Amino acid sequence: MNILITGSNGQLGNEMRVLSKEYPRHRYCFTDVIEAADTQVLDITDAAAVRAFIEAHGIDLIVNCAAYTNVDKAEEDEATARKINADALGVLGNQGVKVIHVSTDYVFAGDEHVPCRETDPVAPRTAYGRTKYEGEKRLLAACPEAVILRTAWLYSSFGNNFVKTMIKLGREKEQLGVVFDQIGTPTYAADLAWAIFTVIESPVWHPGIYHFTNEGVCSWYDFTIAIHEMAGIESCHVRPILSEEYPYKTPRPHYSVLDKSKFKKTFGVEIPHWMASLERCMGKLNG
Repeated sequence: MNILITGSNGQLGNEMRVLSKEYPRHRYCFTDVIEAADTQVLDITDAAAVRAFIEAHGIDLIVNCAAYTNVDKAEEDEATARKINADALGVLGNQGVKVIHVSTDYVFAGDEHVPCRETDPVAPRTAYGRTKYEGEKRLLAACPEAVILRTAWLYSSFGNNFVKTMIKLGREKEQLGVVFDQIGTPTYAADLAWAIFTVIESPVWHPGIYHFTNEGVCSWYDFTIAIHEMAGIESCHVRPILSEEYPYKTPRPHYSVLDKSKFKKTFGVEIPHWMASLERCMGKLNG
């Protein structure tokens, strides 16, 4: 197939680029809003530009890794977030080709006490969550055969993320306060890329919404402790704090664990535990 991968300069897009080398029978077109090596520029909100690109390259499948992910800035500029997270999905879904799209745990309220299933009611409480859910609806309306993967707490050896920030702060500070009352599952973007290729390589196309994160649960505090241990950081004391002690501009979900049973059953796979995946990522960063 000819596969278009949007947002290829981000965490997930870069992991898709790396993993694509293991699937050489496909031809890949990597695009972003900023041109870089082996990456073309494509405005996914421009219907005419997207249509011309797809026709010129004979695209069979779109993997949308592009997103407006700054939760705080989205509150201040919801129009821009909606353009990228929602409007673009209407454009991509109307191209007459299959689409795999990445969504988020922020479509839920975040006050659940059991892992969220795909059929649970959504109730986004932030501009980011609202625009991402709107994108899901627009995509499925335009392309009922689309696959949507909701994920959470994404990190990678590429780009800026929580893991890199905690390593940096751990080496700079003697003490660090990290919230312990927000629970979720860290997700290695390389594993999410593997999940996307699992969908692509399946002998049967299974449209619909799926949840995908690594296995296990933890708090941001627990996650930080593991990061520092694997990075060999011993000089920084990490103390647990409540969310109310941290100056968030935008509320964060207190419980954002996603139930992955549907994905595992449909595609017949096992998913790595978050600590095992963190070790793999830390191996790259430490190396």
